[in-house]
Amino acid sequence: MNLLDALLLASLATTVIMFLYGNHPRVAWMSVGFYGVQLAVAALLGYQLSQTGGTQTLGITFTVMGNPLIWTMSGLGWFFAIITIGAALFSAWYAAGEWSKDQQSLRLFHGALALNVLAMIILLASGDLLSLFIGWELVSWASYLIMAQRGGAAAQAALRYIVYAMAGAMAILVAIVMLQQYAGSLQFDAVRSALVGAPDAFVWAVMLLFGAGFMVKMAMVPFHLWQAEAYSETPGPAAAFLGAISSRMGLFALLIVLVQLIGLERLMAMDVVFSFWDARTLWAWLAAITIVIPTYIALTQSDARLLLAWHGIGQGGYMLLGIMVASPMGVSGGLLHVFNYATNQAVLFLAVTAVLYRTGTTDLDRLGGLVTRMPLSFVAMLMGIIGLAGLPPMNGFVSKWLVYKSLIDNGMPLLFLAAAIGTLGTILSVYKLIHNTFLGQLRLEHQNIQEVPWSMSVPMLIVGALVFITGYMPGLALDMVSLAQHALGVASLNYTLGGVQTEHGGLNMLWVVSILIFSIGIGALVFFMGNRSVKVHQLDNYAGGHFLSADIRYHYSHNFYAGLMRVIGPWYRGSIVWLEAAVGSAVQFSSSVAHGLYRRVNAAIYLPAVLLLALMWMWL
Repeated sequence: MNLLDALLLASLATTVIMFLYGNHPRVAWMSVGFYGVQLAVAALLGYQLSQTGGTQTLGITFTVMGNPLIWTMSGLGWFFAIITIGAALFSAWYAAGEWSKDQQSLRLFHGALALNVLAMIILLASGDLLSLFIGWELVSWASYLIMAQRGGAAAQAALRYIVYAMAGAMAILVAIVMLQQYAGSLQFDAVRSALVGAPDAFVWAVMLLFGAGFMVKMAMVPFHLWQAEAYSETPGPAAAFLGAISSRMGLFALLIVLVQLIGLERLMAMDVVFSFWDARTLWAWLAAITIVIPTYIALTQSDARLLLAWHGIGQGGYMLLGIMVASPMGVSGGLLHVFNYATNQAVLFLAVTAVLYRTGTTDLDRLGGLVTRMPLSFVAMLMGIIGLAGLPPMNGFVSKWLVYKSLIDNGMPLLFLAAAIGTLGTILSVYKLIHNTFLGQLRLEHQNIQEVPWSMSVPMLIVGALVFITGYMPGLALDMVSLAQHALGVASLNYTLGGVQTEHGGLNMLWVVSILIFSIGIGALVFFMGNRSVKVHQLDNYAGGHFLSADIRYHYSHNFYAGLMRVIGPWYRGSIVWLEAAVGSAVQFSSSVAHGLYRRVNAAIYLPAVLLLALMWMWL
């Protein structure tokens, strides 16, 4: 038994135990240990891959209609797997204590979480197109299960997702059948060799079919409208897991097709008709649009969970944009942002869940002033929003800096501008999030609010600390990125513990963060030694020449960016909102048609019929 066998066996055992005994509090705590074991095995597997520079193959193989199913873990799959298991560990830890007492079915929660991890590992270890499709479907249905477990609005949002996913899966299946007919094999090496000499029209068709299917899971524009509602309705720790890594399965699959099978050089050689673009530029602009539109939709949200879920869509654009630059720095920045964003989103969803646990709401118009009641949750959210905004000293700054630098170095100023506009929107919206939740005036109904128990605050703070540590010493995360880059066949970036150094300038976060901490320390010393500050109660304050008391509402939250929207409103409504409405109408119509077919009495006939026709085509 090798380490990949051990990893899958441990994940399978965790899933079975959680579905059988997950309602017992002790078993819920045991799940944290199970994920810890998986993480240790995955770490050993990563060390082995780094030493050999190759892959590790699962000991079990199958043959389906002459096509062998192979599962083999490369550095790329391992990179996504280590994030997956880590996100599950902290989500399970957060859910195992006090949070679980108010939940109806812990068995379903923990079982669905473990099943998602198992399905993702199967997908990430796929060694051919058929095993990739099997893993893809397992991930889709496992995601549906974890989204729909609460019923009601959550089930409706999950159903909307699975309609999108089924339509995407059909596109993927058609592309696989086309490649089987053309290459005579579904093995990655054979498909890669066949595509070298394939005509551009065929490669375009395959790429667009795969792209449409994988973009659904990644929630890229225009296939993005399902994600925000689905993730926001998912139970808090599960939403942290989904937000951290689930959508990145789409990015992983895109990397397999675009980088490993087709190749970045071929993408740059495939011209888009009636334009001066090539296929790589097309993907880069799709990524840029995905950065801008969902980010500014997040700015308008008044619910904390919806705000974070919309950012989950936008941040995926940075990942794909960096990779489409096709330089070592760009690919490093895109992959590093996968890790950095996972930590940022996880800590933010956990912090928002802590607020929901204590106040019963995530409505930003009904919160405020909680910093004195929930200081640890405030610190966790502060770390998360700084990282998500891409500001020092947190890790999000490093990955976004690498993406920005690669765009500038490779002469892509308009794409750089789009990325910068997205970052501006992120800064504005995450400031709204922390201001309306923790700052301003405390509401009377929240005077007796207390911090969440240690079972919830400790994992939240550990993830927050990880955001800071990997921002201070990004070389720790770049070690994992380098392994994934090697598997992609892209040259690794020259990096150090503190960052990168190039002939056109570099970044050393050891110096940046140290100077920043020193400056903050000097400012704090001056403030506290000045002895001129006076502490006042949140309900007995003074501002703008007026004394403020409980009967005067000073916390300004509703329509937070009214001034900004007044300036950009006409342009925003005339272009972004119109485009969003047009895309939404088109996708809603398509999904309604698919939904109608899927929910009819004889709906069970459609999927087997399509699969049967596809299998007959492959057989012939």
